[in-house]
Amino acid sequence: MPKPGGSAGVICSGNSGSGGKILSLSSMSESVHSGLSCFLSEQALEHEEKQQRSSQLAEFQRLREVRAAAQIKNLEDFLRMNHVSLRDSMAYSTGMIYRNLGKSGLRVSCLGLGEFDINIHVAEELMTLAYENGINLFDTAEVYTAGHLISTSIHDFKCRRSSLVITTKIFWGGEYVLVICLKASLERLQLEYIDVVFANRPDPNTPIEETVRAMTHVINQGMAMYWGTSRWTSVEIMEAYSVARQFNQIPPICEQAEYHMFQREKVEVQLPELFNKIGIGAMAWSPLACGILSGKYNNGIPSHSRASLKGYQWMKDKVTSEEGHRQQVKLKELQIVAQRLGCTLPQLAIAWCLRNEGVNSVLLGATRTDQLMENIRAIKVLPKLSQSIVIEVDNLLGNKPLSKKDPRS
Repeated sequence: MPKPGGSAGVICSGNSGSGGKILSLSSMSESVHSGLSCFLSEQALEHEEKQQRSSQLAEFQRLREVRAAAQIKNLEDFLRMNHVSLRDSMAYSTGMIYRNLGKSGLRVSCLGLGEFDINIHVAEELMTLAYENGINLFDTAEVYTAGHLISTSIHDFKCRRSSLVITTKIFWGGEYVLVICLKASLERLQLEYIDVVFANRPDPNTPIEETVRAMTHVINQGMAMYWGTSRWTSVEIMEAYSVARQFNQIPPICEQAEYHMFQREKVEVQLPELFNKIGIGAMAWSPLACGILSGKYNNGIPSHSRASLKGYQWMKDKVTSEEGHRQQVKLKELQIVAQRLGCTLPQLAIAWCLRNEGVNSVLLGATRTDQLMENIRAIKVLPKLSQSIVIEVDNLLGNKPLSKKDPRS
């Protein structure tokens, strides 16, 4: 029992005579209070920071919603001025996706219609169906039988010329030949201008500088708005761009390239590098690999198919080759994936092309209205291509190209 007035506030540890430590309860209490205060202050500070972050995120979300609402209002005002409602707009009513062509301001539907080298009445039906489903990109060429279809369709659709993106391809020749061919195309199409004129294959007998100069000329003359390349190598495209910058000319904005599940290197490796460097876009053609990815050749070569036609022996050889047989095996596995997604094999193949954000538009080649409608519905498959599905398809194909940045390359 401590004596009254004794050392009740002192705890002795060990023998005091031998230098034992004496701890004060009051000093311990102060230490505890001090530590507790620091701990509570840190908690309060952390809570305050969390509240600030939460309020900042809320404010950021609010600003995004305000901005989105303002954009919708601006769009509605613009459409109202042009006597069109938002619900009547193509993107809203059809679900079509629109992307910029390269780094230009030209907006194109993610699906385009090409290959007009068919019966003129069938071509007219296909173009009407395509337009009604939101497609604004129509790709023609000197050898296609589009003829007066474009101008007739503009009248039938009762649409503005500016609502369509019409392209054409000029094949060979220097500046004089290119200008003459484009004038002939405009006369045949009954148009004042082409949105994009493509130099289809570089002419080995014509310097790239002359091609760039010719394209700049037709654009300055109002015959075309932009120009692009088709089947050019990345080196040739880069040379065209360098020449254009060096001599104050107009560079290309897009490359038309073959792209499908069995042809990936150029579009997935080379063109993205050009896009990052000089803004070159990608317009993909033959998404079904000339019909191979449609599954029509699974049981041989059917009559009236492309591979059975005269002049397409190369296609027949491709289908019946050893590589062609390996592709057929992969198609059977891909068919299972398509069934699981509730779509057809062609729809899966087209949606697979569209999942590449570097592809601005995929050109469809159809000969029947039901075939075109099936291909257009590939847009609805696009949201189903999750990362796991894409990885599964890549594993089945086994041909994913390695980029230069990939450590495995």
